[in-house]
Amino acid sequence: MTTAAHPYDALMDITARPPAVFVRGEGSWLWDDAGKRYLDFVQGWAVNCLGHSPAIVAEALAAQSKRLLTPSPAFYNAPSLKLAKALVDRSCFDQVFFANSGAEANEGAIKLARKYGALHKNGAHEIITFAGGFHGRTLATMSASGKKAFEPLFEPKVPGFRKARLNDLTSVEGLITCKTVAVMLEPIQGEAGVWPATDRFLQALRALTRQHGLLLIVDEIQTGIGRTGKLFHYEHAGIEPDIMTLGKGIGGGVPLAALLASEPASCFEHGDQGGTFNGNPLMCAAGLAVLERVGSAEFLQSITEVGRYLESELQRLSTRHGLGEVRGRGLLLALDLKLPIGASIVAQAFEEGLLLNSPQPDALRFMPALNVTRDEIGAMVDGLDRVLKRSGTARLVA
Repeated sequence: MTTAAHPYDALMDITARPPAVFVRGEGSWLWDDAGKRYLDFVQGWAVNCLGHSPAIVAEALAAQSKRLLTPSPAFYNAPSLKLAKALVDRSCFDQVFFANSGAEANEGAIKLARKYGALHKNGAHEIITFAGGFHGRTLATMSASGKKAFEPLFEPKVPGFRKARLNDLTSVEGLITCKTVAVMLEPIQGEAGVWPATDRFLQALRALTRQHGLLLIVDEIQTGIGRTGKLFHYEHAGIEPDIMTLGKGIGGGVPLAALLASEPASCFEHGDQGGTFNGNPLMCAAGLAVLERVGSAEFLQSITEVGRYLESELQRLSTRHGLGEVRGRGLLLALDLKLPIGASIVAQAFEEGLLLNSPQPDALRFMPALNVTRDEIGAMVDGLDRVLKRSGTARLVA
């Protein structure tokens, strides 16, 4: 047995982390153990939809923790029933299975689709996914993802995932065979650099899957729960998928995810799916609090409005520094840097007390709290402007 030389050493080294240790959060702000304050436009990768430690979530957790933590998923509990009913009422789906992470929800969607194929499509099991897509870090969800960095890892992969090109319906059609059971995609590919599927493509994809009797699965782990100005992104296209997955924002900072399906697609039998903590009342109480706040028409409209403001400010910044396009929707946006300088910009911004994310070397991704203020957006833009000036970005791009 060895003794860790530093407190950091006790954690597995699975990602590069700056040395700061965060101890407190409130809204759009984080504080480290040295008392330094940071403006957070990452928010746990779109997890903290109401910012850090929102009172509505903290109060729901405190109240529920005094009543019941978990009776086991072998029994009903009131918060999970209420949250399931609320999600069904607000969506086009009929049934809900709760999970603990987006990857787990996506794993469940893959299993559900394969079960559907076994029951209704002569054992069809292949799922068409997309180059650039990201669905999680389990073996099956890594196999479903179209992330280049995953290709050499943990071989052999789970078979049965064929990759089409986003916004290219012909590429999807060319992959459909008698073994195909479903098409699965993110409405906006976040990890790839915030590349949206167009509304027209989603509509055509829905028509194509219906024509071939295939399930359409939307991975709304990042886009769901108001992130793009609708409660669920599929609403922008006016379509009704067969299966949807939710995660990140649904818990407002706690581990909660969901798999939703139409009645015909809900074909799990007893013993097919489960999980020790799935649908526990503590997390579902938090989810109810989040949905109550985010699901109001006024709140969703505010996301659209502040998203437009953030987009316009990023476009102004891009023009000033000779950068590229601003893409995305609502409060999931990216700024094209034109050069592979994202990691450097993120590191310099951190020293400024500004938390940003670079999902690809040539792009910055912005995922602030859904209740971020215009003043906070202004502070972020000013900080990023200073970093870009020091970096001489305009000269580099020119």
